[in-house]
Amino acid sequence: MELESMPKFLEKKTILVTGATGFLAKAFVEKILRVQPDVKRLYLLIRASDLASATQRLHNEVIGKDLFRVVREKWGTNLDSFISKKVIAIPGDVSYENLGVKDCKLRKDMWKELDIILNSAATTTFDERYDVALGINTFGALNVLDFAKNCINLKVLLHVSTAYVCGEKKGQILESPFKMEETLNGSSSLNIKAEKEVVEEYLNKLRGQGATDGAITSSMKDLGIKRAKLYGWPNTYVYTKAMGEMLLGRFRENLPLVIIRPTMVSSTYKEPFSGWIEGVRTIDGVVAAYGKGKLKSFLGYHETILDIIPADMVVNCMIVAMVACANQSSQIILHVGSSWRNPIKFSSFRNIIFRYFTENPLVSKNGESIKVDEGIVLSSMAIFRAYMAIRYILPLKVFQIANAVFSEYYLDSINDLERKINSGMRLAELYKPYVFFMGRFDDSNTEKLQMATNESGVDSHSFARVGAGVAVGGAVGGAVGAVYGTYEAIRFKVSGLMKIRYIGQTALGSAAMFGLFLGAGSLIHCGKSYYALFLGN
Repeated sequence: MELESMPKFLEKKTILVTGATGFLAKAFVEKILRVQPDVKRLYLLIRASDLASATQRLHNEVIGKDLFRVVREKWGTNLDSFISKKVIAIPGDVSYENLGVKDCKLRKDMWKELDIILNSAATTTFDERYDVALGINTFGALNVLDFAKNCINLKVLLHVSTAYVCGEKKGQILESPFKMEETLNGSSSLNIKAEKEVVEEYLNKLRGQGATDGAITSSMKDLGIKRAKLYGWPNTYVYTKAMGEMLLGRFRENLPLVIIRPTMVSSTYKEPFSGWIEGVRTIDGVVAAYGKGKLKSFLGYHETILDIIPADMVVNCMIVAMVACANQSSQIILHVGSSWRNPIKFSSFRNIIFRYFTENPLVSKNGESIKVDEGIVLSSMAIFRAYMAIRYILPLKVFQIANAVFSEYYLDSINDLERKINSGMRLAELYKPYVFFMGRFDDSNTEKLQMATNESGVDSHSFARVGAGVAVGGAVGGAVGAVYGTYEAIRFKVSGLMKIRYIGQTALGSAAMFGLFLGAGSLIHCGKSYYALFLGN
């Protein structure tokens, strides 16, 4: 497979990005603007009521973010002019026909101009309202496909999914497409069109009963989980994403389609700088809570494999896949993760964060170092429930008795505690499939893509890396960096591999931090650039 230079491929191209204010999408946009300023145009689809609102969100939630620091420094006072020429905000919504783009002339212009479509629009809430998740993750994907079919010069449609559409499978998980209306538990009754009808009937029933907005939201969330589990998926998010993949595969015809399935996406490893993350995501929340001394126990099995991948590696893979699969009239699925070539067990992760926060404790508001202990590992849901009963539920019962004696004096406090306990139990159920996950994501297609870049001698200085590697430091660094600021790496010797220095940076201040990569076989480079990170033994 001969690959064109990535910067050359993107030159003069017109790209549509849906879900443009999302984490990966804005990282993709930043990368394009930074390494190929001669891109013709970026259309960014943003959920907004009108153009003014979409433009405001573009500047506040995308361009104005610290992620664009390097681009901002490069263009200086000319940044606004550069952005106005290259980036167009479009009010729209993938849940609607034609992506909610109401301007007929604009639609026709896009159909003539577009070379690439990146669909990253999604709701990632595990227990999202079923109607919302179905509209965005499932039928939203179909709406993007229908829009793409009208584009006369389209070279590739890239759809961002998730590796966890596999549900709770164990062992090797292949980069295989779903068959239409396939289920994970062997049920033959899934009908995607009928699911939409189920939602509409359920909503009409609730409204007919005079249900409040809060009651409708709660009921629709429960419905999503119920329907997901009926067919073998653990939650609404992965279930609706899987159905979205099914629709894309079934109706794509000859349109070139790439489905990217990333695992747990964490902070950036290298580009545009190390340690950038937005908010506290997935495993980062665990690390941040532990470092601040608020997490005293871990729900998880010692042998559970954590699959973490830095955001910039996912973006690099996306771009290389666009180049490799353009005009191919085929479908390819790419796992972007680390568990196949570089697995790390939960027990190792726990030891790493304990070691770090012991040597580099965070500082509390009163200026004192926060001490952490190794924490209790709750290795099954039965143990977790027993732990919750002894530590929280039984004391709450005693509190309730005391409250009755004192004429409901503590009622507000009791209600607050009950709410927190119920929330904790619900979260444990939602995250159970992942804290006890025993699968490993085969990344053979991604590996072949990387090999093709090597064989083509692609100059990848600007697109320096694509592949699979566990960035444990990325997870820890992102979590702590997002809260406490700049951090600096310490060296960690890895068997069979030279020491690696990972220097992270955010814009919030300074705090010591570390980063590391584990496993010699995991570090995949694109072309011949290794970031010059390897230091002598």
